[in-house]
Amino acid sequence: MSDRVSVEIDGPLAHVTMTREDRLNGLDLAMLRGLVDAAAQVRADRSVRTVVLSGAGRSFSAGLDFASVGKNQRQMMRNFLRPPWRSTNLYQEACWVWRRLPVPVLAVVRGHCFGGALQLALGADFRFATPDAQFSVMEAKWGLVPDMSGTATLRELLPMDVAKRLAMTAEVVDGTRARELGLVTEVADDPHAAALALAEQLATRSPDAVAATKRLFQRAWHVSPWQAFRLESAYQLRLLLGANHKIARKANAAKEAAEYVARAFR
Repeated sequence: MSDRVSVEIDGPLAHVTMTREDRLNGLDLAMLRGLVDAAAQVRADRSVRTVVLSGAGRSFSAGLDFASVGKNQRQMMRNFLRPPWRSTNLYQEACWVWRRLPVPVLAVVRGHCFGGALQLALGADFRFATPDAQFSVMEAKWGLVPDMSGTATLRELLPMDVAKRLAMTAEVVDGTRARELGLVTEVADDPHAAALALAEQLATRSPDAVAATKRLFQRAWHVSPWQAFRLESAYQLRLLLGANHKIARKANAAKEAAEYVARAFR
């Protein structure tokens, strides 16, 4: 595992933490690769039911570390290339890989969440932030556009005019305003505790149903109704034939807590 990212598995919960605290968890190339590797480690462990993604210290992340990434122009440009088996380059993959995980990802945001860091947080399924956390589509400050999967994730949460304004101005908004806009799921003085509360709630549900719901909504959200209906039926049939549905039915009939087996969805 990268020295920039730590992964701690605690029962059904995986804690993924960016550990470049001395640089406000700035995203250099090693950090980006570490995030991709961390997601792969979580995916391989089918006992994991939820992921809490956070940054060590006082900030989630100050965004892309241009000073570090720009030292080697050739390497920086090479990472814009996409492997033939992927739709993303390294910069995009570090953020988008969390969307492909078959478990919910909960981002905990304190302090800075700028540029690439905001796009990383948007790659999570839920975002919990302090009222004074700072959010910005910071690329405009550098004469750039959001290019770490932000165009795909911002459109899910914001009207186009709001997304354009944030991306054109690099305006900084606090956690409360981010919640009003729809960038943040919940604002709390202790966002980590709020995230853990949701993680505990999710852990009471079938891990296959949770995984199927995540994948279904992400695939069906922007397709035609008939395509969405086909996806619904396909996922439902798979769940009906699975072990965890039978466990849920038996537990509900007995009015007992269900003891699920490891998820079949990968």
